Amino acid sequence: MRHLLLIALFIPGLAISAEIYRWTDAQGRVHFGERPGAAGAETVEVKPQVVERDEATRQREQRTEEYFEARRDEKAATDARAAQVRAERSKECSELRRNLSKIERDGRYFTTDANGERTYIDDEEVEAARSRLSSRIAQRCG
Repeated sequence: MRHLLLIALFIPGLAISAEIYRWTDAQGRVHFGERPGAAGAETVEVKPQVVERDEATRQREQRTEEYFEARRDEKAATDARAAQVRAERSKECSELRRNLSKIERDGRYFTTDANGERTYIDDEEVEAARSRLSSRIAQRCG
């Protein structure tokens, strides 16, 4: 922002840095131009106007710069959070799909009880788990 302001202040000075000529026509009127209009035109040195800014203007510019910097920081934080949410969602979807694939690929499932005995899960429970995973994938992963 500060650089743009400096550039904007110097652009008028660039246009003024061209040579300016002054001449008087046959009717006695004085003319100014970038090209000499008649023989005997003299070069005029044009000094750029120096704009003094008061304290209120400087403070206003500072507040504006701080405002835009805060907006940039907020946007960066929002974008970072959105990227994190997308990454977490992608990881969750990968895991859900992997679990569904495992259920569809493997045949029998079991759990181990406190005594170390296997308890096999019946087909209805496996189908219910498959259905839950499929609906979760549809909801979360589109």
